[in-house]
Amino acid sequence: MEIDKTTYDDLSIFDGNEDASVFHKLNFTRTTGGEAWLAKYFHQPFNNLQHITDTQKILGLILKNEQSWPVSITNGTIMVMEKFYDAPLDMIPPGANMANAYAYKFFHAPDYAIIKYSVAHFADFVRGMNQLLPLATETDCPAILASLLRRTKFLLSHEAIQSLIDSRPAPSFSVTQIAYYGFYLQSHFKNHALELIEIYSKLDAWYSMAMATKKFQFSFPSFSDRPQPFVNAGALYHPLLEAPMSYHVQLNQDTNFIFLTGANMAGKSTFIKAVGIAVFLAHIGMGVPAAKMELSLFNGILSNINVVDNIVKGESYFFNEVQRIKSTILKINNNNNWLVLIDELFKGTNVQDAMKCSSVVIEGLIKIKTSLFLLSTHLYEIGHELKKYPNIIFKYFETSVKDDQLEFSYQLKDGISNDRLGYLILKREKVVELLDSL
Repeated sequence: MEIDKTTYDDLSIFDGNEDASVFHKLNFTRTTGGEAWLAKYFHQPFNNLQHITDTQKILGLILKNEQSWPVSITNGTIMVMEKFYDAPLDMIPPGANMANAYAYKFFHAPDYAIIKYSVAHFADFVRGMNQLLPLATETDCPAILASLLRRTKFLLSHEAIQSLIDSRPAPSFSVTQIAYYGFYLQSHFKNHALELIEIYSKLDAWYSMAMATKKFQFSFPSFSDRPQPFVNAGALYHPLLEAPMSYHVQLNQDTNFIFLTGANMAGKSTFIKAVGIAVFLAHIGMGVPAAKMELSLFNGILSNINVVDNIVKGESYFFNEVQRIKSTILKINNNNNWLVLIDELFKGTNVQDAMKCSSVVIEGLIKIKTSLFLLSTHLYEIGHELKKYPNIIFKYFETSVKDDQLEFSYQLKDGISNDRLGYLILKREKVVELLDSL
């Protein structure tokens, strides 16, 4: 699936502010390598149905076997292993026996201390990796996971490593054992160890996706292989909100355009982003923030939400809005399935100009039947002109006024809003009063 940087930013998939980052909220990795692989999965959503369903199966297997997931593998353990190979340790003599083991301990005491400490962490790691091997015997184990686990079994197969696996947790190894294991780890196991760490990092990223799905009670979406684009979601919500409102969303080829109105702060942007995030998470194989969701495979998501001007290039806000719409049209006019998210189109020009521009754009976009559109606007007047098009659904967020206070229900309703609350907000915030006192 294709997603550009603007869309990633608009949906807050990655954000410097952790509280506003979807990635951060769903990151349950235990290792730095796992976090890197999770970020890679987030940067490469699938455009292949088999890859999506395989990932869903892997997460399901992890959830099923959560209790047997190794707790002995930590980021600290992996750091110790990596530093072991980076340290300039004196070579341990082969064929460890009591004499040369004690000689090494005496004459290379600092190195021996590092090796002793490292061997215990290597033991924790290989025991943990060995715990994961039974996943390959599960009936529904996808080929990609089975292949990684077969490779893991091979990398653990040497008798020295099997002996480490069989050692009890927190063992007190003898000096001879330290020399024996240390020699093998130092001289023969480096490439195997680094490959095993990489394998575990991939598994850790999947573990994180599974734990996020469980913790937030996401549901795995059902994909259809039919060529026409559609989304059918029940109780869908924005995952970054503490007490989110849920929505029902139904878009298909016959009704592929939601025309969304409502006052500022009523919930339009949140709704649009919630749909985009759910479709994105579905395409990386994760559960989604919805009670249920069925959808088609999309080739990409494009958004036009947080457009900014460019002072350096001398480009105005409106100019960049136009350029974003232009690039969107060029992208989606290729008979592929796209989800297009547009929030408050043409904010950078006057009302009359914005109405004309918006009408022209919408009447053009609705000709593209292979894409689904969610578009919000404060220009409710143009909605009445668009009612002649049968593929447009009109939705709005209601706002009521009580004692000069705004009340937002955040409920998505059928129809077109005609709320005009700008002056009320100006008055409520005492701006009018301040101006009158000048």
